[in-house]
Amino acid sequence: QVQLVESGGGLVQPGESLRLSCAASGFTSANYAMSWYRQAPGKERELVARISSTGGSTNYVDSVKGRFTISRDNARNMVYLQMNSLKPEDTAVYYCNALRVAEYWGQGTLVTVSE
Repeated sequence: QVQLVESGGGLVQPGESLRLSCAASGFTSANYAMSWYRQAPGKERELVARISSTGGSTNYVDSVKGRFTISRDNARNMVYLQMNSLKPEDTAVYYCNALRVAEYWGQGTLVTVSE
């Protein structure tokens, strides 16, 4: 059974940090590009960061460049999103995504940035 399970979300104040984790199982995640998407209330889902299957290439949406870092540990079937200097506009449900020929999604983890 294919699963992507996100964890690490929560409520933080502006300027603080969080690290999201995504545990992949049921498929060979090392063969997939992995991404983090987010969806804020009333907005469309957007791509936040993507990492290639080997980890050698990463891409970020402009709004998070310099603050967020995506990484992966293929030996553990894990993907991470380190989020620093969080802003209220980062508030969203964050989803893990795996893409090759097939595409898989996790259930999401809520990140709330508020005073």
